[in-house]
Amino acid sequence: MIKALFSAPIDKWDKYEAPLHAAFALKGLQVDLSPDHAAEDVDYVIYSPHGPVSDFSSFTKAKAVLSLWAGVEKIVTNPTLTQPLCRMVDAGLEEGMIEWVAGHVLRYHLGMDAHIVNPDHHWVPAVPPLARRRKVTLLGLGALGAACAKTLASLRFDVSGWSRRPKDIAGITCFSGDDGLKEALERAEILVLLLPLTTETENLMNAERLGWLPKGAFLLNPGRGALVDDEALISALDTGHLAGATLDVFREEPLPQDHAFWPHPKVTVTPHIASETRAETAAMVVAENIRRSEAGEPLLYLVDRTAGY
Repeated sequence: MIKALFSAPIDKWDKYEAPLHAAFALKGLQVDLSPDHAAEDVDYVIYSPHGPVSDFSSFTKAKAVLSLWAGVEKIVTNPTLTQPLCRMVDAGLEEGMIEWVAGHVLRYHLGMDAHIVNPDHHWVPAVPPLARRRKVTLLGLGALGAACAKTLASLRFDVSGWSRRPKDIAGITCFSGDDGLKEALERAEILVLLLPLTTETENLMNAERLGWLPKGAFLLNPGRGALVDDEALISALDTGHLAGATLDVFREEPLPQDHAFWPHPKVTVTPHIASETRAETAAMVVAENIRRSEAGEPLLYLVDRTAGY
């Protein structure tokens, strides 16, 4: 019998127990799933941050740590973690991110805020350009970034993307490396941040790089809060260089009530809802990775420790 430890905040157990058992059954796995297994008996750790496990040194039998989060910055540098680590890539995460990104890109493209909040009943028939005339850039072309880029391209936006290493995605103008970053940002009328948080990407959008964006650009950050220098962003908004920002992730969450983002007229705060791991779809990814491990097949979404994702 395979023993799997569910190491996540206890309120997640009720959401995940039934979907995980159902997924194991579909994959033909006999799994003893519990939040209470002794570490030395565990074959797999199903993990999310803020759960009970932070020291993995006692999990001497564990064949893999299977994260329920797409981001792994809270665990990837843990010195006690010697087991293979897999991040979460699943349909629910992808669909949720696509919907959030597409919705807010369309909101800014169409200038919807002026019509939704119009207490003085101003009649200003400003017609937006067609989507094919609007340049949207995504920083990050991993699974989520590529999916969002393809969706925006299907809506006929002029879409480009940047990644550290070269990518080739049909219908997307792809940039890479340090030289490509400036070119990607200089064309971004709407910028979407979907990079992982690493030592190289922390504060990537500082004052200099925000200055590379066209005047009047909009910024969307559903990736990681620390990708953006908060003070530099507020300054760029105050000077009018940027027209607006919608932020879903922050350095401290919940965002403190006294943070300058809350009252800023050009900032929209959404409470880390751009994409959430859905138990039903995530359970199938976890089960498939256990099946693969038991069959001696390569694990899905194995984290590169040197790259940090």
